[in-house]
Amino acid sequence: MTGREWPEKGELVVGKVDEIADFGVFVDLEEYEKRGLVHISEVASGWIKNVRDHVSVGRTVVAKVLDVDTSAQQVDLSLKDVNEHQRKETIQEWKNSQKAQKWMELAFGEDIEAERYDAIADDLLVEYDSLYDAFETAAVRGMEALEDCDLEDDDRQAIVQTARENVSVPYVNVTGYVDIRSAGPAGVDDVKEALRATEGTDNDAVPEEVELSVSYVGAPEYRIEVQAPDYKTAEAELEAAAARAKTSIEELGGTAEYHRERREEED
Repeated sequence: MTGREWPEKGELVVGKVDEIADFGVFVDLEEYEKRGLVHISEVASGWIKNVRDHVSVGRTVVAKVLDVDTSAQQVDLSLKDVNEHQRKETIQEWKNSQKAQKWMELAFGEDIEAERYDAIADDLLVEYDSLYDAFETAAVRGMEALEDCDLEDDDRQAIVQTARENVSVPYVNVTGYVDIRSAGPAGVDDVKEALRATEGTDNDAVPEEVELSVSYVGAPEYRIEVQAPDYKTAEAELEAAAARAKTSIEELGGTAEYHRERREEED
């Protein structure tokens, strides 16, 4: 939903071909509840013998708005002025918008009143570029993602619950290594304590959206694996985990050295 009754000149819109004539193509712009026309000269570059060689009824297309005449209830469109990159990007944004609208209906009911829908959407769009971005972030960060939005607590909870049940969040994985050494009499126990610290404690917990694990490679080397929503977060948590290991073992008289690549075994 754009909140606008008509598309704007120059805008890229998604529609479905619903009729083909000798002079052009009619496109149903569902988002605006309008019908646009692609003149035959705007269907494709070069001479066109048969419009049906380029489009078919029922096909979803991306078109550029050439002109809007509200008095004549007419929207002039172009297919040839949209390149492949623009087409793919616009289709993806359209798909994301469709998903977000479905999530809103799941969160607040299919019979949600338009006024309430718009009010909640407006509150989310103050903080996020799109409803899709808002739900995706809520799926990762939970209530924290919506704390700056002017929403009721019940609405926040409904969004977070729906997001976590329906949004597939892309994650990234990073790996690093830490060499932990202790020459003291309780060396094994000291290393175990450092490993517990690496995985996070109540006072220095790993964020909810991050998965972190530590595994043994070969003395004194341990592998730290982090899965997070983005590389910035993943790298930060990887370094924080290594820092916790270093602090813990040094307090017990040992040493720790962090490195990103696994070291070759010495002969």
